[in-house]
Amino acid sequence: MLRRIGPTTVRGRATAGAVLVVAAALALASFALIGLLEANLLRNAERDAERQAVAIARLAAGGGLDRMRAPLPGADFVQVVNARGRVLRATPNLAGAPALGPGGRSGPGTAFHTWRVRPLGGEHRLRVVQLTTDTPQGLVTVYVGTSLRDVDAADDTTAAALAVGGPLLLATVALVTWRVTGRALRPVEAIRAEVAEITDRHLHRRVPVPPTRDEVARLAETMNATLDRLESSGNRQRQFIADASHELRSPLTVLRTQLEVALAVRDPELWPELIGGALEDTERLQHLASDLLLLARIDAARPVAAVRLDLGAVVRSAVESRLGDRVPVRMELESGVTVEGSELWLTRVVTNLLDNAQRFAGRRVEIVLTTTGGSGTRTAVLEVLDDGPGIPPDDRERVFERFTRLDDARSRDHGGAGLGLAIARDLTAHHGGTLTAEPSARGARLRAVLPTAPDQLPAHRPCRNGGSSGR
Repeated sequence: MLRRIGPTTVRGRATAGAVLVVAAALALASFALIGLLEANLLRNAERDAERQAVAIARLAAGGGLDRMRAPLPGADFVQVVNARGRVLRATPNLAGAPALGPGGRSGPGTAFHTWRVRPLGGEHRLRVVQLTTDTPQGLVTVYVGTSLRDVDAADDTTAAALAVGGPLLLATVALVTWRVTGRALRPVEAIRAEVAEITDRHLHRRVPVPPTRDEVARLAETMNATLDRLESSGNRQRQFIADASHELRSPLTVLRTQLEVALAVRDPELWPELIGGALEDTERLQHLASDLLLLARIDAARPVAAVRLDLGAVVRSAVESRLGDRVPVRMELESGVTVEGSELWLTRVVTNLLDNAQRFAGRRVEIVLTTTGGSGTRTAVLEVLDDGPGIPPDDRERVFERFTRLDDARSRDHGGAGLGLAIARDLTAHHGGTLTAEPSARGARLRAVLPTAPDQLPAHRPCRNGGSSGR
């Protein structure tokens, strides 16, 4: 119910909250102020009445009640009562009035007692001070009353001032809070309006950043950074679609040409050659489609089941399962290197790195697995080296871009689409690692760094295994 009837905007809620807090504080302060003011004025009134009661008690103790005069300033009436309740002396305004209370029955000595009585012919409260003393005629009690008109007047004036000033203060707080909140939220509204205008065709637009350097400014900067990432992602996606379309168009065109030629040629002896070429292009299309689907899955950031793996066993299995490699693969694998990840995807990383090395190697392909770092911060380092032409320094980052071929004609002849290293880097990054091209004295040197499992055991002595991937 409160949620439905309350303010629905941040500005309204902030204003209502400020008014409620100030109203509660003002109410508490008002009660405290009135209470302290009344207590102070009451003490002053009692002090004046007590002073006159002491003076009259001294007269009574000395037998001089006949010399009692009219009340001094600060007292409205005086009455002296003996132990039998008989009024001995009283001011004219109490002439003929009965005793206000028993006189001197509590025994000799002096006692002070204060109580309230109803107004005696007036409109204000009265405060009465009682003092009992011993006299030659016995115990007597002196009653001195003082009017609380000043206290009541002060209370009424203060209450009236608070009744008028309180609402004015609350109205001022509401107005100031409304204006200040509106000014503070004005950049937020500008950001909202700009974001509402941004579509997938206008990702170049950015929200305005206020010069306040506060939370709203940081929100705008974060929003612009998000838009930068979205624009970059959109550009990569459009470029990927364009490149994929181009890569698919070429083999499809060649495949259709070969099939048309095979259909037009009537010589059966040429059909095996034509059909074999069509099968090669079909296989190339199949690999390309598989790579594109894998890239789409990686870009979607779909989680995979991470299990603890022996990275050395994964590498050895990937090497030994390869058939038809023209260059033997020499392995140098450190034992006891465990990581967390997907065995299928890590195998794909090793396969793509070896495919790249086999494509350009002359006589040597090596794969080396080691660990670096101290206890608790160890990382697995997987390196694939070949003795091919190598990678120029200016191209060591570009080779990991999608559809990139440093030797375009040669790559097409070998059936490559320029996706192998891009896929390997994305899969490595998906496992929290990095893949880079490092300097090498001869050939290429690709280096993958992966975090080891949290409870990685100390490294064992490397075991060297030489062998060929073609069996």
